[in-house]
Amino acid sequence: MNRFIDKSVVVTGGASGFGKAIAEKFAGEGASVVVADLDFDGAQAVAEALPDALAFKIDVADEAMNQALVARAVDAFGKIDVYCANAGVPHLAQPMVSMDVADFDRMFAINVRSVFLAAKYAVPHMPQGSSLISTASIGGKRPRPGLTPYNASKGALITLTRGLAAELAPKIRVNCLCPVSSATGFDLNATGVAELPEDMDAAVVGGIPMGRRASPDDVAGAYAFLASTDAAFLTGVCLDVDGGRSIQ
Repeated sequence: MNRFIDKSVVVTGGASGFGKAIAEKFAGEGASVVVADLDFDGAQAVAEALPDALAFKIDVADEAMNQALVARAVDAFGKIDVYCANAGVPHLAQPMVSMDVADFDRMFAINVRSVFLAAKYAVPHMPQGSSLISTASIGGKRPRPGLTPYNASKGALITLTRGLAAELAPKIRVNCLCPVSSATGFDLNATGVAELPEDMDAAVVGGIPMGRRASPDDVAGAYAFLASTDAAFLTGVCLDVDGGRSIQ
């Protein structure tokens, strides 16, 4: 398919995991892509492997960097048709009352403030029919102990998505995805180990009717669907990409 020929796409958190797959998916369907990440070397490696892409270094919680990212994308491609506000981070699993205040604030800076800043600076450069899509979490709908501040930030992102969709309609559609746990960098940040122990992985998968965790390609495919004309009447949607975890 070539659904995104002549489209300009920004992907934050694009150096790895979901973001890398999202960038590759849009590029594979004809889009020009800005791969943005705090890990500039990783973003550069992803961009260099795509047909029409560039890399940009960003701390998504920083206002000036968000302004600069939008300016770079518009300077290179003239507009932003799809803004994929994918960057986010969990905290080390722990009881909320034992968390440092700075770590709590960091959850909302990276996971919520970043999408506010993306919208604030990108929307003026997004034409009719554009899409703003972000990565929330199924934990924002069905939180579990140990990641309460992270889940709360994703719940805030879900509400931000629905409210912003009402504000920007009908010109721009605003949606988000709610993935289940995935074997990406999430594990390292949430547990301190790069791969879950076998028993912990089995417990996670045991709560997912489809019998596996989310893959980057699952998320990338859902991003492309929500950005496409197939989803032209969808806005304010918080799409569960969870293999059925939310119905358990």
